[in-house]
Amino acid sequence: MKIKQSIVTAALALGIGLSTTLMASDILATVDGEKITKEDLNTFLKQMQPGQPINYDMLDPKNRKELLDAYIEMELVAKAAQKAGMEKDREFQKMLELAKKKLLINAYAKKQFESTVVSDSEAKEFYQKNMEKFKTPEQVHARHILLKDEKSAQAVIDQLKGLKGEALKKKFIELAKEKSTGPTGPKGGDLGYFGKSQMVLPFAKAAFALKRGEITLKPVKTQFGWHVIYVEDKKPSRVIPFEAAKAKIIAMLRKKRFAEKMKKETEVLKKEAKITIENTSAKTPSPKK
Repeated sequence: MKIKQSIVTAALALGIGLSTTLMASDILATVDGEKITKEDLNTFLKQMQPGQPINYDMLDPKNRKELLDAYIEMELVAKAAQKAGMEKDREFQKMLELAKKKLLINAYAKKQFESTVVSDSEAKEFYQKNMEKFKTPEQVHARHILLKDEKSAQAVIDQLKGLKGEALKKKFIELAKEKSTGPTGPKGGDLGYFGKSQMVLPFAKAAFALKRGEITLKPVKTQFGWHVIYVEDKKPSRVIPFEAAKAKIIAMLRKKRFAEKMKKETEVLKKEAKITIENTSAKTPSPKK
């Protein structure tokens, strides 16, 4: 993890920890008489690595030093800015007020989200009503040999006719490495597993019509050239079990419910507030006669 940041980047971090009763071991440094604590660095770290469950004690010695250095640099430049009178700058005051509002909103939204609950039964109901969404598509594992013309593709098919099982697969891989003009040639033409929508229509139609261990008996034309296709395996469509999908369903429903709750609250706040639009450019213009 990269901790070290430029002084300017570090200076953008907000919300430095409040002073509390400290243990001596919690004080990591002193800058011009002001103590820097683990709590300060943990708050700073949250700003630098949002959403990451990490704290000072989890870092190795090198990263601890880099984090402390970055914090000290921020403190020094912040003091220099104070001495230069930046706190009285009008633009700074506006930016500070805006930053404070954003932090308040984030803290409020976090609490609202934490209080938003979706039960297992609600998730199960959603799962049952939307079963189609939890179906995995049918897939095939195919190989192909790509050639420039139909005649060359048919000649390859003629070499493969009559072969079955491992003999067919082995010969197909050999010819793919030898003759295929596609990027998968060196890998024996291996395309891995794919769904119908992942390939161009003529190729997908031909591949999904084959059974395991079969090849196309006629070359398949696409915009890329002429293909000989071999299907190595097939996976039928299946429904993902509820227990496997539950966590994602709950997270999705919780996020949706939270968004709806915040939207409704915003609408109520707008109705209760006295709002006057003074900017004439924001008003709807009168129609021209």
